[in-house]
Amino acid sequence: MSGEFTRFCKVAELPPESKKAAKLNNTWVLVCHTDGRLFAVSGVCSHQVKPLVNGRVRHCMITCPVHGARFNLETGAALNLPATQPIATYELRVVDDWIEVRV
Repeated sequence: MSGEFTRFCKVAELPPESKKAAKLNNTWVLVCHTDGRLFAVSGVCSHQVKPLVNGRVRHCMITCPVHGARFNLETGAALNLPATQPIATYELRVVDDWIEVRV
């Protein structure tokens, strides 16, 4: 994967079972802290390009708050209609208490 890691936020700013969206390199990225893991995915739904930041996160899935499409946070796979295309996933790492994402 090309590109360099970019600081997203401090680890302390993303407690368990929370999420945060930010624009990195002109791309909306959503980082979710759920089930003891961190995931970085596209911040927009593949169905109608609506923001996912207010979506419900459960069992390593996020549900789009607009039409209910669900996505796997690990793979980005669309799990139900109306979405048929996956969302992007991004490599993530923690360095010096910072969450960094490669977009």
